[in-house]
Amino acid sequence: MTDHKWDKGKLPSRHVTEGPSRAPHRSYYYAMGLGTREISKPFVGVASCWNEAAPCNTALMRQAHAVSEGVKAGDGTPREFCTITVTDGIAMGHEGMRSSLVSRDVIADSVELTIRGHSYDALVGIAGCDKSLPGMMMSMLRLNVPSVFLYGGSILPGNFEGKDVTVLDVFEAVGAHAAGSNQMTDEKLNALEKVACPGDGACGGQFTANTMACVSEAIGLALPNSCALPAPYANRDEYAVASGEAVMKLLELGIRPRDICTRDAFVNAAIVVAATGGSTNAALHLPAMAHECGVDFDLFDMAEVFKKTPYLADLKPGGNYVAKDMGEAGGVPMLMKTLAEGGFLNLDCMTVTGKTLGDNLEEVTWDDKQKVIYPVSNPITKTGGVVGLKGSLAPDGAIVKVAGLKKLQFRGPARVFEGEQACFSAVERREYEAGDVLIIRYEGSKGGPGMREMLSTTAAIYGQEMGDKVALITDGRFSGATRGFCIGHVGPEAQEGGPIGLVQDGDMISIDAEAGTIELEVSEEELEKRRKDWKPRVTDYGSGALWKYAQLVGPASKGAVTHPGFSGERHVYADI
Repeated sequence: MTDHKWDKGKLPSRHVTEGPSRAPHRSYYYAMGLGTREISKPFVGVASCWNEAAPCNTALMRQAHAVSEGVKAGDGTPREFCTITVTDGIAMGHEGMRSSLVSRDVIADSVELTIRGHSYDALVGIAGCDKSLPGMMMSMLRLNVPSVFLYGGSILPGNFEGKDVTVLDVFEAVGAHAAGSNQMTDEKLNALEKVACPGDGACGGQFTANTMACVSEAIGLALPNSCALPAPYANRDEYAVASGEAVMKLLELGIRPRDICTRDAFVNAAIVVAATGGSTNAALHLPAMAHECGVDFDLFDMAEVFKKTPYLADLKPGGNYVAKDMGEAGGVPMLMKTLAEGGFLNLDCMTVTGKTLGDNLEEVTWDDKQKVIYPVSNPITKTGGVVGLKGSLAPDGAIVKVAGLKKLQFRGPARVFEGEQACFSAVERREYEAGDVLIIRYEGSKGGPGMREMLSTTAAIYGQEMGDKVALITDGRFSGATRGFCIGHVGPEAQEGGPIGLVQDGDMISIDAEAGTIELEVSEEELEKRRKDWKPRVTDYGSGALWKYAQLVGPASKGAVTHPGFSGERHVYADI
């Protein structure tokens, strides 16, 4: 164990541990079993999103305890606490999904308040499911105390009829079952649901959790390869211990999150999202993280990165492999090694190792035998797995995942639905046609409120073997597990009078994911007539957290954030 003589003169915890006036505060620490020596050391918040809502989060408490051991080994005093998580897999397909994106900001706020209220000096954040990852990283950038992020790890794949399966297979099986397919009887659906998710961990494909886990490494907030191992593997705890030790080293060196997460680091992160065919939700979360630390980086900046980035990782839902396979292939460091050799990355960015990204990658050797990550010289496709769109239907932008798509253009008549449930019900009844462009509106951050994901609907369409025969457009979001010609984050959203709120059944819509365009083929004169009759929707949420969120939230193109961020700062917590 390292033993420092820590000077608390500039650390936040001096406000609760130093001097005669803090005797009452110290009495609480003695009550919890701390001694004078522990009280004199830096206090490190060990925040986890542990809960029993879903397997994404059930291993996090174990890992938090391991982090605490690492903090102690680095001569710090760990203080563990939990925050909320809303898990998308459980919230999906019903009113609960409105809580999902809202939870990201509540997580960031609750970690901030806990750190501020108790004057902790550093932070290790452990997260498992979708919104908890960006929420935790947002709090790090907001507080700017030395911080390390740790992913709780992915779930192992299930096995059904001799094939690896994920929860996406279950969602798509629901569609096949509803269509009356002989391939998905009641008995088969029941058997599949029992084996698809075999234990602890987040969804195994390159859905939102694994996408943002890759981001945590690419942007420099997580230790190299720390997101690779599945949650059930006990040796994941070694990364937890190492994360606790690393945060103490950062505290000693004075390296903070904003020293790490520069604009170049955000570009690196967006490159990794594109190269892995990652979740479109990254286009919400990276701008929201940038908002916390004063980096100018929105949906359009991400789209520019996507245009230039090759698609390299053969991961579900567009590909063949899951997170476990990518970890065994060398994980994010292996991917970044070939991207660096192709000149795509800024290697001078600082990381939580105390070294630059380039220094970290020097230790990585390319493995020709692995099959998950393609070399940059031989990509799956020459451009990334995610594309930004802009046009008369989406003047403020939209986004689509193209990984796995064979056709990048689509034109067809609009079929308009006022909300997700109306569309899902129509899909269940097969009340749509090949060639339709399904429009789901009033599901934006304000109009939902909460910007629901449409996985239940898109998975049902695929289950009916119609995934390549229709397009779906929404001002809401899609799950990272979504596949097909599915366009989300359309802005301005319908609730704000955007063009998507003026679309009528039969209007022709053309999409070109190669050119990056999305057009509503209706004259401006006709749209002006329609605007005169348009009114914002009155939602069912006139009070509570969802009402509050709807009053505060900004546009999706800038991350759907709920406060002024860096631009409104008058102090930085780390320096109080």
